This record gives sequence, structure tokens and C-alpha cells, in this order.
Amino acid sequence: MRIVFLGTPDFSVSCLDALINSKHDVLAVVTQPDKARNRNMQVSFSPVKEEALKHNIKVLQYDKIRLQGVQDLKDLNPDIMVTCAYGQIISQEILDIPKYGVINVHASLLPKYRGSAPIQWAILNGEKETGITIMQTALGVDSGDIILQEKVQIKPHETAGELFDDLAKIAPSVLLKAMDQIENGTATFTKQNEEESTHFPMLTKEDGHINWEDNGDKIINKIFGLNPWPSAYSIFDGKVFKIFDADFEKADVENVGIIKDCKVSCKDGYIVLKDVQIEGKKRMNVNDFVRGCSIDGKELK
Repeated sequence: MRIVFLGTPDFSVSCLDALINSKHDVLAVVTQPDKARNRNMQVSFSPVKEEALKHNIKVLQYDKIRLQGVQDLKDLNPDIMVTCAYGQIISQEILDIPKYGVINVHASLLPKYRGSAPIQWAILNGEKETGITIMQTALGVDSGDIILQEKVQIKPHETAGELFDDLAKIAPSVLLKAMDQIENGTATFTKQNEEESTHFPMLTKEDGHINWEDNGDKIINKIFGLNPWPSAYSIFDGKVFKIFDADFEKADVENVGIIKDCKVSCKDGYIVLKDVQIEGKKRMNVNDFVRGCSIDGKELK
């Protein structure tokens, strides 16, 4: 099939590569506009654009695809369009262009975890499994009919970054299988159960702030669910104190947020610090950190 691929971040690259190396023909890639990455205004390409250029594939970029991209996409005359974390809303006019419509690769088991950060939110909420969904794109956010799904288990203490890599590895095979089914007419399209749908917002840096009044499981989920970004953190002596790895010991405590023997008290026990970073310093093992900083008896806020 003749394909136009729409995607932007690292997660999209494995699916793009799979399509490039398949029997299908990638006509063009659509990705978010280039961004200035530093004060010198050096331009940064999206990972998808970088990958497309390596293969001499045409790259299209629009501030608003629904206003600027319609004619270009009509001229390409694709059989199907594939979106994977593209980052813009697609209009009905664009959805109607390809013969087989538009399909989307989403990193959750829809209808759960619609939205832009399904990997992080699954860990934040203590889920035991997640997966990849290939769906027919509709106007609603991640609300189209499900074509194919594949589950993966979320391992204990798996970070969002590690789960991201796991899902990026399986997404291409699920996508190609769904495309084969669409092409040969065997695909099934199952409507999502709206009563089971959940939608979670985009994450911000502030979402990483730890509330030591929370129970330990919730704090641990935050530490791993927000690793590597935006990172779970507290405030120590007026500085941002990031926590990348920790364990939880259940116990009775009196005062929360107090550090003793590299442990921080919370609602129902202690968060045992393992991998940390204080503002202005490099990330390090907590034992190395305490050699240069007296922390016992101090409070994290």
C-alpha cells in the first residue's frame, strides 16, 4: 500500500522503520515543525524527520495540518495514512483522503488511557499490564474502532523509559499485521466501550512533586512512572531533589517527609532512596550523595 506516515517523537521511529523495510511504499512523512533547541536558536529536527531524511523520504511539516496540509495529502493520493504520536488533531477532510482511511498506533489498551501520556499514566496508576492498540482514527481523541491489540506486562519497578522501549519494540509487528488484515479484507473493527474509557492529561514538571502524605505505593509509582521525565522530586534545603530509584518499606511512622538513614517517611512507611540528584549536581547513588551532604533528620517538602 501507498502510505503517508505521521509521527514525531522517538516512539514513532520504530514503526516508521518497519514500514520503510516492508513491502509497502512510504510516500511521505508528516511531522511537527522544527524547533529552536537552545539560546543560539539552533534548529532541532524531530526524531521522525531525522529518520525520514536518512532514507530520502519526503518530509512535510505544518503548524496546523488541518488548515495547511489538505491539498498536499490529496496530491500524494495515499492508500492509507498511519499516525503514531504525531501531536496534532486531524480533520475529517484529511481522514477521508485515503482509500483505507487513517489508522493510529497507540501505547495503551484502549479504551483505557486515551491521551498523550499513556505509558507514564499506566505506571502512575499501578497497572500490571498495558499494550499497543491499532485503531481506526476518528475525530474524537483515541476513540476510533479497535483493529488489533497486543498486551505486555509491566514489570515491578519498570520505569516509563523502559516500558517505552518495550512497547516501541512490539508496535511495528502489530502495525504490520493490522495493515495486512486491512489490505486483504480480513480486519475487524470493534467499537470501544465508552463506559470503560479513561483519559488522562499531558504531564507537566509540577506533576513530579512528591507529596509525602501519600502512601508508599503511590510515591513509588510516581518515581518510576515519571522516570526519565519529568522526574519525581521534592525540595531539600530550597533545592530540587530528584529521585530516580527507590524501594518501599511498610511501617508505622510519626512524621512524614523526614530523612533518616537514607529513608524518607511517608504515610505508611519509608521510601528507601537509591538513585538521586540534587539541583546543580550530577545524578548519583544515594550513598555517594550522603558522603558529601548531611541529610539525617532533615525534611523533604
